[in-house]
Amino acid sequence: MKRNHSPALVGALGASVALSLVVAMAPAQAAADDYDVLVVGKTTGFRHSSIDEATTAVMALGEANGFTVDVWDPPTPAGRWGASPGQPERTLESTPFTSAENLAKYETIVFVSTVDGTNSLDPALPTLLDGSELEAFQGYIRAGGGYAGVHAATDSMHTVPWYGQLTGGGARFISHPAQQTATQTVEDGTHPSTEHLDESWTRFDEWYNFTQSPRPVVRVLTNLEETTYNPGRNAMGEDHPLSWCQNIEGARSWYTGGGHTEASYTDPAFLQHLLGGIAWTARAVSGGGDCVTWYEVDTLVSDLLDEGAISQKAATQLDRQLAEAQELADAGEPAEAAEKLNAAAAQVRAHVRDNADARETLAGKVSDLQTWQRELG
Repeated sequence: MKRNHSPALVGALGASVALSLVVAMAPAQAAADDYDVLVVGKTTGFRHSSIDEATTAVMALGEANGFTVDVWDPPTPAGRWGASPGQPERTLESTPFTSAENLAKYETIVFVSTVDGTNSLDPALPTLLDGSELEAFQGYIRAGGGYAGVHAATDSMHTVPWYGQLTGGGARFISHPAQQTATQTVEDGTHPSTEHLDESWTRFDEWYNFTQSPRPVVRVLTNLEETTYNPGRNAMGEDHPLSWCQNIEGARSWYTGGGHTEASYTDPAFLQHLLGGIAWTARAVSGGGDCVTWYEVDTLVSDLLDEGAISQKAATQLDRQLAEAQELADAGEPAEAAEKLNAAAAQVRAHVRDNADARETLAGKVSDLQTWQRELG
């Protein structure tokens, strides 16, 4: 069954040889102004040949959808994997990761296969961003910036736990089998990056295995079905998320494991997927409850209780109602879960009276959960 919930994604033939299909988005909720995107293709480890094609694709998507693109992909010196040529004709002259204020010019930052060779977990190895650059990036994220990770973005900064949480629940790249055709189940078609897809999505790519499933923390958008291909060593089994999203530290974060092959960036469905992730993290579009998760709301309730913003009674009642709603959702009954969330909303109204900010925040998150479950139903 084709899903079509909010933004409509339409493909149109483009003139570029490198990008034969340009995707235009007509969002349900669009940004008031054009926005700015930073593409990071810098590598100090293995260099994916598709980084140039990915950059070309994002630039073309920007032209079609009203956002501008800067690139940070400087040449880097020889290392274990050899020197990286970067994209010298496109890259900024110097690092944009100088301060959170400087990065704030971008609505979102897209990391494309930014391998840095730290997967040995040797703390002595330099990471993609040095200490001051990482501090600037963290400040940007904590101020509400956007992050979109593509393919080997999860094979970078392995020794920076914060980055692993940003990319998704601590899930890090660990291995991949030979490139082959495989099928993903679309678990959540309410998101702008998946609403154009059918219930299953079959394509050719390089399929990653991760150190763990991010499912407890993030909202899984697509799950890789290992019965449809040979997953090789480190197979993850039935629970093998491949794309997901989350709200973290005030930022929007989205990741897709696809995008190894150069052909990915002329694939209409993949380009729509990528565009949806970029536009959502840039807050140019919304949809499906905007990736609010049970984990996020549970954590919010706990944090508000610790801060004294809500009472123990309110927290206890909310925890109970949220747990019952999640149980229904996990049982495949989203409509019933949405109905049960009415009780959680009522608890907010009844027991969170003295702190207007806490009441507004909780009510908004519960409403987002309801929107998500209703659209799933």
